[in-house]
Amino acid sequence: MRNRYATLRHLQTLDPKADHAAIHRISSDREFPWDYGRGLEVAIWRTCCVPAISETLDGTGEFAHRAQKRYDDTRILLGELVKGGYDSERGRQALRQINRAHARFDIANEDMLYVLSTFIFEPIRWIDRWAWRRVSTVEKLAAFHFFVAVGERMNIRELPTDYAEFELFNREYEQRMFRPAPSNHRVGMSLLRLYSSWYPRPLDALVGATLPCRLDGTARQMLGIDRPAPWARALNRIGLRGHALAERLAPERVGRLLTRPTARTYPGYPVGYDLSRIGPDGVAAPAREASNR
Repeated sequence: MRNRYATLRHLQTLDPKADHAAIHRISSDREFPWDYGRGLEVAIWRTCCVPAISETLDGTGEFAHRAQKRYDDTRILLGELVKGGYDSERGRQALRQINRAHARFDIANEDMLYVLSTFIFEPIRWIDRWAWRRVSTVEKLAAFHFFVAVGERMNIRELPTDYAEFELFNREYEQRMFRPAPSNHRVGMSLLRLYSSWYPRPLDALVGATLPCRLDGTARQMLGIDRPAPWARALNRIGLRGHALAERLAPERVGRLLTRPTARTYPGYPVGYDLSRIGPDGVAAPAREASNR
């Protein structure tokens, strides 16, 4: 039990600003790999509660027809930033892909700020509620500094200067911008079907009934998703509490059992794949740039 907290003790010796990339990589990849992924899934879901965002996503048809690939693209590009660092060769390429994808649309700066904020706060909120331990202050601050640095490289303006300021923006933005809309429901249901599809039948239907429990009542209302039945809420709570206990007692065994493919639409990634080709259709790197890699 004492060794289970050795990594945390190490992280607390580091500087959350100067060492933010290393801290965030260790926290997300080693301490909370499964829970961090679930938090990011909630983050993607919550962005669809904003009609301006869901309309853009709905209009591309990506989630209706290629939801798994769209999810894989996001996971791969974000993973490259975390694993290698945003200033590494692959990190810079991942940022170019992300910026090309966004450049096709007229996205308001505060919408970009909000999406960025969800990548900080939704995993933290998930972990604090469901994981085997809470997120330490050093990990929270490191996540903040990491994503602010990413935001700077995405040319997002008016980035907050401290954690509390960004969290306040996140809350106030949701109060102002969360509204029900048909596009919210369409994209939200596409995500529900995607997340359920990762489980074999008949388990997929059972898991699908519990997945909306991961959203609060406001988000479900904005997405037009019914409140889960009492049995589904109970099953969700038992399952997540059981997972946290297993993670605390046997993290390596749980990690082996719950490891998921890095990307289902890119078998074997990263072997055999050019990072400049990953992303939504139409955002591949120019031939000259790709040939220079």
